[in-house]
Amino acid sequence: MTSDVAGPPASSLLLSVRDLAVDFATMDGPVRAVDGVNLDIHAGETIAIVGESGSGKSTTAMAIIGLLASGGRVARGQILLDGEDLTTFGEARMRQVRGRQIGLVPQDPMSNLNPVAKIGTQVAETLLAHGLAERSDVKDKVVEALEAAGLPDAAKRATQYPHEFSGGMRQRALIAIGLACRPRLLIADEPTSALDVTVQQTILDQIDKQTKELGAAVLLITHDLGLAAERASKVVVMHRGRVVEQGPARQILEDPQHAYTKSLVAAAPSVAAVRLRPEDFRTGGEASVSPARDNIVEITGLTKVYPTRGKGEDFRAVDDVSLSIPRGETVAIVGESGSGKTTTARMLLKVVEPTSGTMTFDGQDVSALKGDALRQFRQKVQPIFQDPYSSLNPMFTVERIVQEPLDFYKRGSRADRAKRVRQLMDDVALPASMLRRYPSELSGGQRQRVAIARALALSPELIVCDEPVSALDVLVQAQILTLLGDLQREYGLSYLFISHDLAVVRLISDYVCVMKDGRLVEAASSEEVFTNPRDPYTRRLLSSIPGNELGLAG
Repeated sequence: MTSDVAGPPASSLLLSVRDLAVDFATMDGPVRAVDGVNLDIHAGETIAIVGESGSGKSTTAMAIIGLLASGGRVARGQILLDGEDLTTFGEARMRQVRGRQIGLVPQDPMSNLNPVAKIGTQVAETLLAHGLAERSDVKDKVVEALEAAGLPDAAKRATQYPHEFSGGMRQRALIAIGLACRPRLLIADEPTSALDVTVQQTILDQIDKQTKELGAAVLLITHDLGLAAERASKVVVMHRGRVVEQGPARQILEDPQHAYTKSLVAAAPSVAAVRLRPEDFRTGGEASVSPARDNIVEITGLTKVYPTRGKGEDFRAVDDVSLSIPRGETVAIVGESGSGKTTTARMLLKVVEPTSGTMTFDGQDVSALKGDALRQFRQKVQPIFQDPYSSLNPMFTVERIVQEPLDFYKRGSRADRAKRVRQLMDDVALPASMLRRYPSELSGGQRQRVAIARALALSPELIVCDEPVSALDVLVQAQILTLLGDLQREYGLSYLFISHDLAVVRLISDYVCVMKDGRLVEAASSEEVFTNPRDPYTRRLLSSIPGNELGLAG
C-alpha cells in the first residue's frame, strides 16, 4: 500500500504545520515537548508519524486538533487548515472544526468510550452536536455510521454498552464516531496497538475503505514501523520533540539516513529474525514440543468450560490442550484475542481452576497443591503482566514494590532483603536512585523492568509472561526482550510467553503453540512454525503481520 510516486500537487494541500512548538507547564517551569515541527498533509493521502514513547508524535497530533493535555499550549508556529491558522481559533470555533473538519480515532477504546452510555448514544452525540442529524432521524444515521465502520447487526449493537463489545468492536465504534461527520482529515492515534494482527488488519482496512470513500486524508500515529510501511505513503520520524527525517515510506524504512531512524528499523522485530539465543543454543528444527526433554511443566487435556446463562451452550474457553515447557527454555502461546491463550496461562498460575485435564510442575500435580506445597509453588512460578502501570501499586515506591514478595514470604533478614532488592535493580539495569520513586514517575519501559525485578525477587523457576511488551514502543520492546533473554541464560529460567505479536515471538521463543477458539492447532519449534507453518490458521496469522514483505513487523 506504499507509494513512491511524486507528491500531490500543491493545490491539494489540506493541512500545513509550520515551526510548531508545544510547551507543558511543570513545577520547574515550562518543558518543551515539541520543537520546530514542519509537515504537510494533502487531500486523500496517508502520512504516518513514527517514534518511541515521548518522541512528541501524539502531542503533535493533539495540537493539530486542539486537544492538548492539561498544562499544554502551542508556544510557537502555525497549524494551517485551508490557509486558516487553527492556533488563533477560540474553543468555540475549534469545536466546529473537530468532527466536521478533523476527526479522531484515539488509542484506548475502553477509556475513550463512556462505560455507562450506550454505543448508539455516543455516536448520536457527535451527529447532533454538529447539526448533522435531527432527533427524529438520528437513530437511522447512527446505524448507518456503525454499519460504515463495519459493525455487523448495527441496530442491535447501538443499544449495547462498551463492556459488551470486544476490543476490535470497541475500536470500530470509535471509528464510527471519528468519521460520523465525514471529516476531511482523520487523526488515528495508535488505533490498533492493543489488537491482535488479524483484527488490526481488519480495523486498518476499514479506516482505509471509509477514508477513501470520503476522500479524507489520514494522519496515522504509531510506533509500529511495519504498519507505517504498509499503510502510509509518507513517514515522518520524530525523536525528542523534533522531526529528524521524513519522506516516502519505503525510502525511509528501506534506506534510513538518520541514526535514530536506523536504530528504530534495527530494533523492529521481524518474523525473518533469528531467535535471541547464545551461540551454543540449539537452532531448533524439532518436530514438536518434545516430552522427551526435561520438562518443568507438563499439561495434558487441559479444558476450561464457563457456563452460560439461559439455555445456550457452555463456553469452552480452553479445549483439550496439551503442551510441555522444557526446563530453561521458552514456549510461546500465540493466537487472536479470545483464542484461550491467557486462560491457559491463568490456569497454570492457579488463578483459574481447570474444568478437566492435568498440569504438573516439577512432577507435582498443580491442582492438588495446598498449604505449604501451594506456597512453595507460588514462589517458584511468577507472572509478568501486559500493563506494568496497572500491575504496580501506584501508592508504593519502587523499593517497596520489589521487596513486597520478600517481605510476604519472610525471606532473610531486613538487611538481606534490602541487599536483594539492590541486586535485582542491578539485574534489570535500573539505578538504585530509582528505589524512592513511584510508578507514575517512571517510563513504560522502566515500569516493566520494575515488574520483572519483582517477578525475580523469589528466584522463581518459571515466569509466565502475559503480553509483557505489547504496550511498549519498538526500542523499549527490544531492550526488554533482550533483558528477558539475558536473565534466562543467567538464571536458567523457563518462560511461558503469551503474545499476539508473532514477530516478538520469533525473537524470544524456542517453541510455539498456536491456539484458535480454545484449541491447539499447531505446536512445533519456533524455526518450523515460522519457516514451514502447517495449519492454514497459522499461515493466515503470519500473512496478517504489517510490513512483513519489507522484513519489518512489530
